Amino acid sequence: NNNNDNNNDNNVPFVNTTPKGHKKDLSSTPMADAYHPVSVESAWQDWWEQQGYYTCNAQDAMGKLPNEDKFVMVIPPPNVTGSLHLGHALTAAVEDTLTRWHRMCGHATLYVPGTDHAGIATQSVVEKMLMKEQNLNRHDLGREKFVEKVWEWKNEYGNRITKQLRCLGSSVDWSRERFTMDEKCSRAVVEAFNQLHEKGLLYRDLRLGNWSCALKSAISDIEVDYIDLEGRTFLEVKTHKGNPKDKLGRYEFGTLTSFSYPVENSESGETITVATTRLETMLGDTAVAVHPEDDRYKHLHGKFLIHPFNGRRIPIITDAELVDMSFGTGAVKITPAHDPNDYECGKRHNLDFITVLSPDGAINFNGSQFEGMMRYDARIAVEEALKEKGLYVGKEPNKMRLGLCSRSGDILEPMITPQWYVNCDGMAKRAGDAVRNGELKILPEDHEKTWFYWLDNIRDWCVSRQLWWGHQIPAWFASKKGEAIDKNDMANNSRWIVARNEDEAMEKALTILGCPKEEVVIERDEDVLDTWFSSGLFPFSVFGWPDNTDDMKAFYPTSILETGLDILFFWVARMVMMGLQLTDQLPFHTVYLHAMVRDKEGRKMSKSLGNVIDPLEVINGCTLEHLLKKLEGGNLPAKEVEKSKKDQAADFPDGIPECGSDALRFGLLAYTVQGRDVNLDIKRVVGYRNFCNKLWNATRFALQFVSDFKPTSTLLDDLMASGKMAIRDKFIISRLMNACDSVNSYLTEYKFGDAQQASYSFWIDDLCDVYLELIKPVVYDTSEENADARWAAQASLWISLETGLRLLHPMIPFVSEELWQRLPGRGTLGEGETESIMIASYPQCNESYKNSEIEASMETTMKIIRACRSLRASYQITNKVLTKFYIKVNDGEDVVNAQCD
Repeated sequence: NNNNDNNNDNNVPFVNTTPKGHKKDLSSTPMADAYHPVSVESAWQDWWEQQGYYTCNAQDAMGKLPNEDKFVMVIPPPNVTGSLHLGHALTAAVEDTLTRWHRMCGHATLYVPGTDHAGIATQSVVEKMLMKEQNLNRHDLGREKFVEKVWEWKNEYGNRITKQLRCLGSSVDWSRERFTMDEKCSRAVVEAFNQLHEKGLLYRDLRLGNWSCALKSAISDIEVDYIDLEGRTFLEVKTHKGNPKDKLGRYEFGTLTSFSYPVENSESGETITVATTRLETMLGDTAVAVHPEDDRYKHLHGKFLIHPFNGRRIPIITDAELVDMSFGTGAVKITPAHDPNDYECGKRHNLDFITVLSPDGAINFNGSQFEGMMRYDARIAVEEALKEKGLYVGKEPNKMRLGLCSRSGDILEPMITPQWYVNCDGMAKRAGDAVRNGELKILPEDHEKTWFYWLDNIRDWCVSRQLWWGHQIPAWFASKKGEAIDKNDMANNSRWIVARNEDEAMEKALTILGCPKEEVVIERDEDVLDTWFSSGLFPFSVFGWPDNTDDMKAFYPTSILETGLDILFFWVARMVMMGLQLTDQLPFHTVYLHAMVRDKEGRKMSKSLGNVIDPLEVINGCTLEHLLKKLEGGNLPAKEVEKSKKDQAADFPDGIPECGSDALRFGLLAYTVQGRDVNLDIKRVVGYRNFCNKLWNATRFALQFVSDFKPTSTLLDDLMASGKMAIRDKFIISRLMNACDSVNSYLTEYKFGDAQQASYSFWIDDLCDVYLELIKPVVYDTSEENADARWAAQASLWISLETGLRLLHPMIPFVSEELWQRLPGRGTLGEGETESIMIASYPQCNESYKNSEIEASMETTMKIIRACRSLRASYQITNKVLTKFYIKVNDGEDVVNAQCD
């Protein structure tokens, strides 16, 4: 840590002099006058790791009861390509608070870290880097060399997130860190694929699915984002060179184009008019459908139309299921290879399925004179050609919904391609039933309806992707040497062999083909698996499944899955389905979904808006210039950029001050109101730096009151039994017990914002604003006759500081450790004393030490004090002038007399 401390008075860069992994020596370092996060947060993380505090012994954990004295959680593995944003920081704050709390409660606690190989995202990053640095694409390198490059990139840049997690203080067990393409996880993927295939749940089929021309890959239904167009709309298409007819090169969408097909051998030149929002697909039309009861077309039943560009005979068919005769002309063009409804119609009528697009979205050899054009350039060209032939009828605005690839932003095409699918019906029913019967809890509960919607309407999951980076599908196509056979022809589907390795595949091939080994050729499927397939195995693959390892026995099932609500189905449902199918157990008993982090205007955090805040910008601070440059790098309209710049300059004229990890964590936890989006105002988070500063100053001030105090291991019980306590002492202990009760209850119920507020309130409202003020004259009086009162005040203060810091530790680990280590008596409290606050016991409420009467009497006292202050102010009496007050009491005179000291 060689960061500049922005708040250091002499602006000298802080240098961490503690050797890595060693405990920070505070005995030789006087307590700083002010709170400096970079200094306070240095060295602790390395020491905690070195001491092994984050690990959990499997043998010890085996005998513990899962829901009572054991807590296990896996991190939602962030993409290896990325760096943390505030959504990740919120995840880390919530998860680490839970983890540290359970650890301090004495539970066997394990928090497993990992990163996801992120197939599409990682391949894209490396492809861009290759093009920029060497002017090469992946095909120039070839698959093997390209995958080597990706591994090189991962090994060089892929550990940024782990460094950021350390900065945030996440107490994950780094010795169990996993990567979804490491050897252990890869073995689990192969085994899962084979088991699903052996159960008849995984199969290969030629189907219509979502195709991303930008990625040249299939994607699953839930990876589709939608935009609604109200009518004629021009959009940029990044895979195209640009529309020459539009100044900005955009292409037209949201229109319905009508054109006519000539009827074959019609002496009168009869035509049928059809309409489409995707004119280029007419190149693949193989029928026109009419309603069987539509009198307008009964004379044409069974006849043919002629395709104007390739002369193909197009049958006129009747289909009551597809055609609404009151809509348009009552005639519908059928392109079975490029439309879901037409696909079903094509199967009903045994039509030809003609694919007219190549994988990159260009028109293929079936496109006549339009071959080689990109799809939307072809749309323009087809319209012009129809006009020339006199077959163009017209165009009108049309409301429509466009499907976009959530990975690339590309407009998706329905395409027929051979893919691997998983039948999810049975798994989805079990996952839905688990929530219905209460075995699995989803919190907040209002997300259950989303769970049921997805699972009750599930479709088979397309798990293959046409990428090079990822888990290569463990399937081989078997043929005989010299045999000309199409592996994509469904008639040869039986030649596809699923196996755990190449040797096993060869053995199976020999059985299928029944010929000598030297005549057999097996070729592995080039496709890789959907990234979510390996992520779905994460709660058990990290522990060594399919082997029944000690970790598997000790830590599976896990306790809870905590994540953002946006991946409830992408990841959470798939983990539950895969866990139930492959291990016959739920992978966790509770799902807690935190809110989505948005900016203070309620907009989604995105790089394109320039509003993404890197947690390190808050932890270490950043300049206003840095914030403004990010806005310029987004794609906001110029007016919005100027408005946002003014807002940033007003909010942070000097940039974001260095806040530290503790303040960021504490601020984010304050926002965790269940089920709501978090409209995050960074200024409010910065405000929690002031809390850490107050914590620091209050403890520093209080330490002078206990500098000559010697605590004992039984101090609280001794104090309560001493008979020396004044009302103020009993008050602060009662408030402390209430805080312990509240914070434990809130953490049990996953109410992190309430837990944060309860601990904040104890420190600020009770300890700093009331108790520290009340005991000043008591601790300053060192006379013999005041000895008992002074001891009781010192004891109450030490207990409040020590217990209050333990109360805060799960939420703000660094500053709580630093201040806890500075308390007098460290190292003198006997065998039960721990070396670190993070393994000390978490404070529990002793009900007998609560005292509601004392708290009520203190409230009366505070009312009197407030009234006195108000009187002084109204008479403009300065603080230096000693004033006598006369108090008239209706009842509770004893309360007032008891506080006269």
